[in-house]
Amino acid sequence: MTPNDAQLQHQITSQVSQALAEDIGSGDITAQLIPSDENIKANVITRENAILCGKAWVEEVFKQLDQSVEISWFAEEGEQLSANQKIFSLSGNARSILTGERCALNFLQSLSYTASVSREYAQLVAGTKLTVLDTRKTIPGWRLAQKYAVTVGGAQNHRVGLYDAFLIKENHIMAAGSIENAVKQAQTIAPGKTIEVETESLAEVEQAVEAGADIIMLDNFSLKMMEEAVSTYGDKVKFEASGNMTKQDLLDVANTGVDFVSVGALTKHLQAIDLSLRVVKN
Repeated sequence: MTPNDAQLQHQITSQVSQALAEDIGSGDITAQLIPSDENIKANVITRENAILCGKAWVEEVFKQLDQSVEISWFAEEGEQLSANQKIFSLSGNARSILTGERCALNFLQSLSYTASVSREYAQLVAGTKLTVLDTRKTIPGWRLAQKYAVTVGGAQNHRVGLYDAFLIKENHIMAAGSIENAVKQAQTIAPGKTIEVETESLAEVEQAVEAGADIIMLDNFSLKMMEEAVSTYGDKVKFEASGNMTKQDLLDVANTGVDFVSVGALTKHLQAIDLSLRVVKN
């Protein structure tokens, strides 16, 4: 997923439009203290180490607000930033720059945080076969943005939503009557879509394999149970470990041989990297 994807680009445009509207409202009254024709230059720096993410959102803010504002970047998307590093500069109308400042930084600091967390998790399992995945535990309205930030950091996306893959969980199985029935129905509803089944025991793993699941989620399995599932069925199906996974768990999980681990913490705890904008004289 990149900012060039039509779905993500649409979200960038709409997110920025909404953010500017709620911030500016009927007009930025404080900006009116500045002469309308005054130009300035401003630098944005990070106060802490981070992975840069969100350049497209910053650019969209000033595209919608004032296209005459010039943006000069000093770092690339996905680059490791060091504390006090200059990220970009803005040159142009003072009112426009100061009006757009907060919206631009809100997007950049939030997405950079998600990318930074993603990088931490991905680096912990570098060199193993384990792939770190995100989940659907995202901030409402920020799904695509956060999933993009996850990929910038180095982890990968699980399904984007309820439409692009099946994840058959306990309640679905109960409603369908059995794992076998649920998988058969899924194959009929959307042929070719990936079918993942959540399991809570080795007996359910066997049922899911026999039913034809593509991926089996091992929910809150012990490390020993993960190893047994992989050694028995690893040549037939992919396995995903799940259940309150922390950074401390990852290497042990990787050593069991499972293929994926899903981590809700990549997106459900949205914080902000400390960024600062400082005006310099033109």
